Parts: sequence; C-alpha cells; structure tokens
Amino acid sequence: MSRKKILIVDDSAVIVKTLSMKLTANGYDVVTAEDGASAVSAIRRENPDLLLLDISFPPDVAHGGGVPWDGFLIMEWLRRLEETKGIPVFIITGTDTEKFKTRALALGATNFFPKPVDSNQLLEAIHRATADKTGQSAPGGKSSTSGALPPLRMSKA
Repeated sequence: MSRKKILIVDDSAVIVKTLSMKLTANGYDVVTAEDGASAVSAIRRENPDLLLLDISFPPDVAHGGGVPWDGFLIMEWLRRLEETKGIPVFIITGTDTEKFKTRALALGATNFFPKPVDSNQLLEAIHRATADKTGQSAPGGKSSTSGALPPLRMSKA
C-alpha cells in the first residue's frame, strides 16, 4: 500500500509545522501551502489524498495581489473539477467557527475542526477518510471492511 498524501493549507507556520510532524510520524506524506494561490498550485501538482484547509488567509500582497483565495473559494474550485472533486476536505479554523462550519459543510467539507485542534481526533478522522476502499487500513488506522466511509462530522468537544 502506498503512503497517503495530505496537503496542509494554513498561513500559520506553527500549525503547518505541528501538523506536518504529527502526520509524518503517523506514516503520511505531507505537502504544505501557506495561501490560496499556492494551495491551488499544490493541488494540481501533487494530487493529494486529503486536504487540511484553513478558511482565512491574509491578502496575498507578496505575490502582487491576484485572486483573493480563501478556503471557501478553494472548495468551490475543487468541486468544479472532475479530477479533484473527490478529495476529502477537512476545515481547520479558528475564525467564527459556527458560521463557517455551516457554510463549509454545505460546500462539501468532510470534517470541521476548530482551533486548537485535538490531534488524536484529527488523526482518527484522517485514518478513516484515507482508508482504501479495498478494506486496507490507512497508516496507523484500523482496517475497514465496509468500503467507503460516510462523512464524519465532528464538533468542538
């Protein structure tokens, strides 16, 4: 079984580093992006198995402006392309969680995690979402014999 690839999109270097270390230690390959434009590029280039996506990003002034990508626009873009619309999206955000949760789930997010994220809950959800449909378990996860799993929606504990 090949290692699953997770794309982390967050403008916080601390969040990206912490999640990257945790995921790598649990058998995942990790790709990162710090804003919406680099996320779109990484999705096209890397073809991730799952996306951990923040909602809000600061203006992209370093790259001359351009499209003001946020997590919602990225999700809308993903769902329009045949090759990307099946990628599970987990929202990880600390901004106006109740309002954003409803909108994110309506746009097709698979999970929603308010910051600070419980890493054990996140890992379990990632294991479930990336389990092979053949019943093979994802890294560190339990084997699934029922094939595709329904979306897991978690709320703040």
